Amino acid sequence: MTQQLAPWASHPDTSRGRLHEEQKGTTRGPRDAFQRDRDRIIHSIAFRRLRHKTQVFIAPDGDHFRVRLTHSLEVAQIGRTIARALDLNEDLTEALCLAHDIGHPPFGHAGEDALKAALAGQGGFDHNGHTLRVLTELERPYPLWDGLNLTWETLEGLAKHNGPARHPGWALQAADSAFPLDLGSRASLEAQVAAIADDIAYDNHDIDDGLRAGLLTFDQILEVPVVAHGWAAVEARFGGRSKRLTGELVRSQIGTMVNDVIAETRRRIAEAGVETVDDVRSADCKLVAFSPVMTEEERALKRFMYANLYHHPRQLAAAEAAHGVVDGLFAAYRADPASLPAEWREGLPDEEPWRSRHVADFIAGMTDRYAIARYREIVGPADLPEGF
Repeated sequence: MTQQLAPWASHPDTSRGRLHEEQKGTTRGPRDAFQRDRDRIIHSIAFRRLRHKTQVFIAPDGDHFRVRLTHSLEVAQIGRTIARALDLNEDLTEALCLAHDIGHPPFGHAGEDALKAALAGQGGFDHNGHTLRVLTELERPYPLWDGLNLTWETLEGLAKHNGPARHPGWALQAADSAFPLDLGSRASLEAQVAAIADDIAYDNHDIDDGLRAGLLTFDQILEVPVVAHGWAAVEARFGGRSKRLTGELVRSQIGTMVNDVIAETRRRIAEAGVETVDDVRSADCKLVAFSPVMTEEERALKRFMYANLYHHPRQLAAAEAAHGVVDGLFAAYRADPASLPAEWREGLPDEEPWRSRHVADFIAGMTDRYAIARYREIVGPADLPEGF
């Protein structure tokens, strides 16, 4: 059954199209433009590499910890649920959720910080800009153009899902110059849903992984009001405390947050008098959001997670080691380009900043384990903490 879209939803029939005109009349299944975007992302090499890229724990030994790939799938599930309830385009929402982390280098934010420092004199590095670079330049499955040739709405949503991009870095500027994305306006509701689905996913799933890793305890997480409220409801329903109830706590919290977003977004759309997708882009504030009460509770949860998980001494030690791996790889490849694989060596520009950016492109595409292996091969032994 065809989904009935709200007037302010993104519709594939009114898409602003693709940068490169594609041959018409080619039948590759009954899919609209946004469905094709989603499928192109799923079939991309960059998407497959997410299975070995850090989410929270760097190159984890355990098979049960989340990585960028599983995180992206979980974000997509939450995003589709919200989009369906709000009569938004589920396929565009899913495409944005699946692609939002494609630009992350190995080792997550530690790897990003290392590349940002390495490119300090060549414009820096940020994973969101690199996502656009990967999808418009570096992925090359088609014979007539670089990139996946995604629709304007998908590229716009990835560029602006966290809000207007009024100070874009060089990578995002390049994508915008080739295919103007109206960076100063707000993104579609589908993109805003993808952004908040990302928050909901990692807020809650990182609790699960933190408990599994032994870096968080039940007593600790129950200090957070929103978790304490959720746990009280779970305990009242099932009684006692056991590992089997952790999943119920996480599911309960996700459901609470999702319901809050749906209700608050409906209220904001009505209050803003939104009637079209253009009204969404010109709105004074974001329309997909938590309620004021949930906003404060979610911020408190984030503060707790940074203090107790993301900045845990073991995590900081791993991040420092990972930073050293990426920094060492960049220095080695810049000093001796002959150590680059042939296809990357052949395309190495002669001039800066593009020479350094090219090296960073190669490193950013690495998985955690590939980066570690290459470091040991061309730099030397890696002093990595337990868990790699």
